[in-house]
Amino acid sequence: MHPLVQQAADFAEVAHRSIDQRRKYSDEPYIVHPKHVAEIVASVTDDPVVLAAAWLHDVVEDTPIQLETITLKFGTDVAGLVDDLTDVSRRCDGNRAARRAIDRKHTARADPRAKTVKLADIISNLSDLVDQNPGFARVYLGEKVLLMEVLKEGDATLYARAQDLIERSLQQLDERREAKSG
Repeated sequence: MHPLVQQAADFAEVAHRSIDQRRKYSDEPYIVHPKHVAEIVASVTDDPVVLAAAWLHDVVEDTPIQLETITLKFGTDVAGLVDDLTDVSRRCDGNRAARRAIDRKHTARADPRAKTVKLADIISNLSDLVDQNPGFARVYLGEKVLLMEVLKEGDATLYARAQDLIERSLQQLDERREAKSG
């Protein structure tokens, strides 16, 4: 593993562990998610800056770590991608739909490399969401359909993979609903 990527992986693990962050449905240590995102990104690029950003993509948003720390430790290129990947909305910005619209605008202006990481994030988050929480999955999938409109500059392979996964997940939810009502 490239030294920058290893440093980012180690840093992300410590940051997420410092707040005992866990995955919502599996209760696994949160680092399994950035690791999965980085693995997905690694399937389409070996760029250490992008891979470092994949490991760090939730650190500023979810932990007390500030973007300035990311800049000091990893440089402006990695920090710029992490900034692009960090949601900018706050609870005071309105309801969930209003906040997601603000975040979508932010993502629309993102570097294409950040959009590639965002696509990997969607793929990772959807891996078991439909099974774990079908009610929320419908809300989440609706948000991702809209987000996909601004992610077209990301990696084409991951874009197609995310698009297919969203469509299959929506179909799975529809089939479940039909089975319950039928």
